[in-house]
Amino acid sequence: LYQDVAQIVELTNVPIKGILETAILTDTEKRLAAEICLDAGVSYLKTSTGWFGGTTVADVKLLYGITKGRIGIKAAGGIKTVEQAIALIQAGATRLGTSRSIKI
Repeated sequence: LYQDVAQIVELTNVPIKGILETAILTDTEKRLAAEICLDAGVSYLKTSTGWFGGTTVADVKLLYGITKGRIGIKAAGGIKTVEQAIALIQAGATRLGTSRSIKI
């Protein structure tokens, strides 16, 4: 996985976002995937596509704890309220992905 991601980063020379689908991964798998993506040079980690569940404050905190602000974190999936959006930003999200941006 590392080699594939690193090759994409190197060959494209554009910001690459790693999508982790945190709703279906264990914390151990999330840590491993985040560390691989970080070491491979991705620009952002995205918590999910929203297909398998939404983002959580706990997942954003976990990813932020691993990345320590070195890359962006995009919280996405199931963000429905302004309170939830604020909590995700406070947890370390640098971007939000939501289909409810006008409502929020």
